[in-house]
This record gives sequence, structure tokens and C-alpha cells, in this order.
Amino acid sequence: MNLNANETMFLSITEVDEMKQRYLVCLDAPPHIVSDGLWRGSSQNTRTPIRSFLPLFELQVLLIFALTQICRLLLMPFKVPLFISQMMAGLILQALFAGEPLGSYMKVLFPYGTHDTITTVTSMGFVLFIFINGVQMDFSLITRMGKRAWTIAIMGLVVPIFTAVSMLAVFRYPLLDVVKDNYNNFVVALVSHTIISFAVTASLLNELQIQNSELGKLALSAALVSDVLCTFATTVGGVFLFCETSGSEEIIRNLLGLFAMGIFVPLVCRPVMFWIVRNTPEGRPVKDGYVYVIIVLLFMLGWASVKINQEFALGAFILGLAVPEGPPLGSALVKKLNFFGTTFLLPIFITICMLKADFSSTYSSTSVFTACVVIILTHLVKIIACTLPALYCNMPFRDALALSLILNTKGVVEIGLYCFLYDYKIIDGLTYGIMILSIIVVACTVQWSVRFLYDPSRKYAGYQKRNIMNLRPWSELRMLVCIHKPNQISSMIDMVDLFCPTAESPIAVDALHLIELVGRTLPIFIPHRIQRQESGIQHRSYSDDVILAFDIYEHEKPGAVSAYPCTAVSPLNLMYEDVCNLAFDKVASIIILPFHQRWSVDGEVEMDEKSIRALNCRVLEIAPCSVGILVSRAWQRMREETSIRLGLIYLGGEDDEEALCIAKRAMMKKGMKLVVYHLVYEAEKDWDEREEELEEMKNRNENNIRYQQIVAKEGSETAAFLNEVAKEHDFFIVGRRHGIDSPQTQGLTNWSEFTELGVIGDFLASPDLESRASILVVQQQFALKPRKTCLF
Repeated sequence: MNLNANETMFLSITEVDEMKQRYLVCLDAPPHIVSDGLWRGSSQNTRTPIRSFLPLFELQVLLIFALTQICRLLLMPFKVPLFISQMMAGLILQALFAGEPLGSYMKVLFPYGTHDTITTVTSMGFVLFIFINGVQMDFSLITRMGKRAWTIAIMGLVVPIFTAVSMLAVFRYPLLDVVKDNYNNFVVALVSHTIISFAVTASLLNELQIQNSELGKLALSAALVSDVLCTFATTVGGVFLFCETSGSEEIIRNLLGLFAMGIFVPLVCRPVMFWIVRNTPEGRPVKDGYVYVIIVLLFMLGWASVKINQEFALGAFILGLAVPEGPPLGSALVKKLNFFGTTFLLPIFITICMLKADFSSTYSSTSVFTACVVIILTHLVKIIACTLPALYCNMPFRDALALSLILNTKGVVEIGLYCFLYDYKIIDGLTYGIMILSIIVVACTVQWSVRFLYDPSRKYAGYQKRNIMNLRPWSELRMLVCIHKPNQISSMIDMVDLFCPTAESPIAVDALHLIELVGRTLPIFIPHRIQRQESGIQHRSYSDDVILAFDIYEHEKPGAVSAYPCTAVSPLNLMYEDVCNLAFDKVASIIILPFHQRWSVDGEVEMDEKSIRALNCRVLEIAPCSVGILVSRAWQRMREETSIRLGLIYLGGEDDEEALCIAKRAMMKKGMKLVVYHLVYEAEKDWDEREEELEEMKNRNENNIRYQQIVAKEGSETAAFLNEVAKEHDFFIVGRRHGIDSPQTQGLTNWSEFTELGVIGDFLASPDLESRASILVVQQQFALKPRKTCLF
């Protein structure tokens, strides 16, 4: 290496040992941190920007950030993992260094002596990333994991390691001839390639948007077990690896230090954190002082880890596991550190790690080929080891193969691990370069393969007639109602009561309380009735209001209603998976969803949740049964009304037929008065086969049902009619009429704001009508492929 003092941050450089490339450098003390600016002259004592650490650091960060964003935009159509674009930025920087004339400018921007600065600062991003993922882990779930997750995790970890070590032992001498003095380093790198990282698995599932699916939950559970076992094994092995030349005294000292850290964090830090949670008022954020103390403790434990010859991130990971996941403490830490650590510093750290790989040197083709073959064989063994237990657990082959590929993925954690091994000269440049490239190949292959193999909505295909129209008379109606906010409980119970549950025609209602996943990675599904039966006591939860309200309603309707409250904690963009999975498993005939807007008494919009609207649209696309969206007026209590004026808008089609079936059930309720408005293009003499049903309903309900035919030749006439009857009813039932156009609604579609309500439902829900009527918009289950329902 030929170093010129003008291309470095040093005053002078003197070569000491040419063979070992050692130099004696002279540096200003104190070093130039902040420059004097561009206009302070060029004297020797002036601190210019190019000779000062902070301006150079800012320029380097700006350049890397710009490159990573450009690479991300260019690679986005290829559906590659996010960190690949950050690695590509490192390759581009390498090419700029090697090329001319840009190479000379790059040496000015990245002079020798500043690499340690940017590496040290951005390494904090990797440490915070490990800490955040530790916080998001629910460590207590390990004791509650099913046998399937434990079997897949242990088999996927033990079998590849045993196979890799056995292969290296059998072929030791042929490999020695190829890799020569790097055999031991080669063994360490290959064994590390068999680990399963929870953080990497969670990141992959998040990018694939399947962490809330059955496969995603199983993969996260297996990765959690494997990650904890891997961390324990590599930590203990690292103690002996670093101390093999230092004697038994240092080994004992490091083991004692590691044991003390393992005792101090769970037995001292974790109880203190639970004390913080208990002393934080419900619904209030944790005090910033507590958060800052935990962050200081994070770096203190990192310093202690380095003192016992471990990686700095080990202390962060152990402390992260001790933090109670979820709100208020876990979510507060994630919110404070996520942007600075994961979004800002981590991409720069990945780019710098890629920049360290030297691909310009000439390596033996035999060595490279041997390393690639061993890596491929290790991954094939790992795929087989994860696939066979999954097949034994009766998992479909495509899903089992997708699961094994997910558990084989590589990512940010492996990049940090290989960088750590390279910095401590445990592996050489050849092994480091091969491992870095293997991460790119494996990550891209896994993501593309899983997208091809696994489709979570595939299991809904082929299940038809899960609707109310095809329900047998006097059979049990199974419903799923979804609740986001406590103020939606009353309206949902009113909705269930509208279906008129009786002992002869009972209703089984699953009340699903949907909570946003914050401060944790693993989605949670809690069936409260089973939980209470197993524990014998009722634990306090965020769903207490939902549980209590439906328990009271069930007691008010003995033999007519069976309520099964449950809670799903998941990301907002994946809540539809919980809804559809539960409806599928419970063989529900209809899902009732709350509308994303809520009005106050004076007609003003007091709640507008865009995430709820996205959930409703996604459920409408893939639901395994009929779907109803309830537009509820906040002041109305239907169960307290002695007489309810119900209106049904009928135009024809499957959705309107489903709405008619719901109205038919509602007419069994005392005090219900129904008016069916049949919108036709021109006057008709009869109503085909539905006339007999109306006559039957009239005879059963005397004068509580009325049929009225309305002639509307265009959308304006329909709008005028709806404007007249909007204030005459307490409740409307309308079909969404998905994919059906008619002259009666021509022109109204252009003014429709919420397509998930359909044309008629959207018009009735408009606050301009000043109506106090609640609206149920119904879509019957269809067997066609999913179609887009909302345009944002």
C-alpha cells in the first residue's frame, strides 16, 4: 500500500515495516473536528473542510444516502430485499474508487483515516437495530411454542451444523490443499452460514407482507427459538475462540463476566422495567427520563461486552430481550430509536461493510469454487432439514418448501457478523468477499422463490356458498364482527341484534378486537374464552370492554346467542389476514366491518381512519364469505327503540339478494317495519319470484312490510328519491352491487367518494343528506378471482 500524506488525514506518514505494512503516522492533537469554513484562507493553521473530520463525515453520509436511494428506486421493480440496494451502493463506490478520473476525487472525499470514523459512528445503527429487534421479541413465547416450531427450529439448526462440520472433517486434507492456512477461518465462516436470525426473518416477512399469515407466524416462532439458541452457542464459543491463546484464567474471567451479565439483566433490569410499566398511567407515554436511562444502559452493556471479548451488539441484544415488549415501554423505545438507528445509520453501515470487501485482488479460482460448493451444499442440507419436519406435520409441500427457504434467508445480521469476523481477522479477505456476495444471492433467491411458492389467499379458493342466502332455514348463523375502538361495541351489538337471534334460529358471533402491533414483531391472536377456561381466572387485557359487553349480551339472550370474543394484535396493513383467517376457520356466513368514518351528533366527522378503510377494501377483495360494512350513527341505539323503520334499496343482483335475505331475518324482530324500494327503469307488473316471499313476509308480519316500486331512468332521479326517503328510516340495508352497472345509477358513480360502499350506500352515507339512519352495505361472497375494490 502506497500512502501519500496529502491523501490522508495525517500530517506525515513514515513506513516502519514493509512486509507487515506498518506505518508511523503523525496527527494533530487535538484533531481537526470542525472546519473554519471555506473563506478563512489557506494558511497552514486553518482548519479547512477537506482536512476536518465532521465536514468530511457529513459529505460521506450525504453521498452514501443519495446512492442508496437511487439504487432503491432502480431495484424496486425487481422485488429485491431493501438492504440489497444499500449493498449495491457499496459496489458502486468501489467502482468509483477504481476508475479514473473519479478515483482521485473519491480519495479526497474518503481519505485514509476517516474510514474508522464513519465505521464507528454507523456501527451504532447496527447495535440499535439489534436492540430494537430484541425489544420486539416476545421472549416468553419460547415456553409457549408448539412442538412444530421447536422441531423445525432445532432440526434446521442442528442438522446443517453437524453436516457442515462432518463434511469439513472428512474432507479436511483436500480442503487444506485448496484453502491452505485459512482452513480454520473457513470453518468459522461456514458454520456461521447455518444460523437462523429472527431479525432477518422478520424483515423478509415484512417485505413479503406475510408475517401475519399462518406460514409467517410459524416462521417467526421457529426463528425466535433458533436465534436464541444460536446466540447462546456462538457467545460461549466466542469466549474460547478469542481466549485460546490467553490461557485458562482469561477464559474463566470472560465466562464469569458473561454469566454476570446474563444474571444482572433478567433479574435486575427486567423487574425495574416492569416497575416503570406499572407506574405509567394507562394510555400515557413513558417518561423520557426512563427511556434515556435505558439507552445509556444499552451502551454500558455494550462496553462490558467488549471487555469480555464479545461483540458490542451482544449487550444490546440481551438488554432488548429484557425489555417488556409492546406498549408502553417497548413501543416508546422503538419509536425513539427506529428512525435514527434503522432508517438513518443502518443503511450507511451496510454500505461501508460492502465497501470493505476487496474484489480487486486475484484469488485462486479453485478456492472460490470450493467455497461456493460448500456454501451451496450447506444451504441444501438446511432446506431439507427444515422441509422434512414441516411435511411430517402435514404441511403442503409448497408451503413447507417456502418455510425452509424463509429460514435460509440472509440479511443485515449476517453482514454485521461477517464484518465483525473480518475486522478481528478471524476470516480473511477472500472468505469475507465470498460471504458478502453469497448474502446477495441467497437473499434475492429466497425472496423471489417465496413470492412464487406461497399465496396466503390460496386457501380461500373453492369454498363457495358461505353467505346468508344459501344458509339452511332455522340453522345457526355464524357471524364475525370486527371492532377497532370501544365506541364501536354498541353499534356492533345492535347489528347482531338486527339479525334477530332466537332459540330456534341461534347466532354464533365471533367478536374480533383488532389492535395495531406496536413495539413487538410477533403477531398475537388471543381467544379469550379458551384463555379464561385454561387459566381459571380472567386476566386484564385491552379487550376487557369487548369481552364484558358481549358476555352481557350473551346472558341477555340465553340459548339464542353464543359470543366468542378474541383479540388480534397485528400490523395495520395485515389485519385483513386475521379477519379472513378467523372467518374461514369459523365457517362464518358474513363479516361485519365498521366504516372508517364516525360522525358526531351535529353531523361532523369526528373520526376518519384511513387504515380501517384500507382494511375494509382488502377484506372485500379476498373474504371467504359475505361482507357487510356498517355505517353507524354515533347517537343511535337500535336495541332501545320500540319501533325501527327499516328501508331496503333493491336494484337486482347477488348483493341485493343477500341484502333481502338479511331484511327477511330482521323482520322476525318485534317492532320492525320494512319498506322495500324497488328501483326499476320502467314500471313492472310484478316482482318475479320475490313476490311470493314478500307475500309470505306480509302474512307473517301483518302490515309491517311494504313494497314500493320506484321508476328511475337515470342517476339524478335516483338521487332525488334517496334524498326524500333518507330521513324517513332509522336503518338502511343496501347491496354493494359489485361490478354491476344499471341506468338507475348512471352518473352517480362519478360522484362516489367511497367505492367500498357502492353507489347507493355512498350516497346515503353522505353528510349532505343530514340523515340519522345507519346503513349496512352488503357484498355477497363470490367465487371469482379477487378484484380491486378501492382506488386511492
